[in-house]
Formats: sequence, structure tokens, C-alpha cells
Amino acid sequence: MLMFRERRPAYRTVDGWAQSVLLEAGAIRECEEHGWMQDRADPHARDRAFKIARQHPPVGVSPDAAALAVAEVLDGIGDTCPECLSEHGR
Repeated sequence: MLMFRERRPAYRTVDGWAQSVLLEAGAIRECEEHGWMQDRADPHARDRAFKIARQHPPVGVSPDAAALAVAEVLDGIGDTCPECLSEHGR
């Protein structure tokens, strides 16, 4: 007998959702060589990310909580790839 399970949300965590919003807005980028996320330090892209977060939060998350999640993820991302730095001896 074929059984149907409830469909999972596209993102398993609010942090994963926040990271995707930051990528979509262009506020962060992925190191092409190592995959680390890097802060682009673009104030306009950050503003876009916060606007997206407040206007389209994930289901069950308030707009303020969504914006806070974006801020927390952004705070945890540096502007350089740690592996690139170690390869170049900096």
C-alpha cells in the first residue's frame, strides 16, 4: 500500500533559511574553491536581505524573528575564507 508522508519544509532550520535570504540578496557569497560563506560588506544587499526577511518570513516565524535570524547568521560570517588565508600563509 502506498503511504504519503507530510512534506518537509524547504528549509530545516531558520538559520538555513536566513543564509539563503542573504545569498539571494547578494549580502554574502560562497568561496568558489572551499565553499565558505563570505560577507560581501554591501550595505544595500544587507538592506535587501532584511527587507526580504521581514516581508517573507518562514511559516511560523514572526517578521522580527526572521530579521533577527538574518542578523545572527550575518554576524557569524567573516569577510574572508579561512582556508584561502591558510593556503596563502596570511
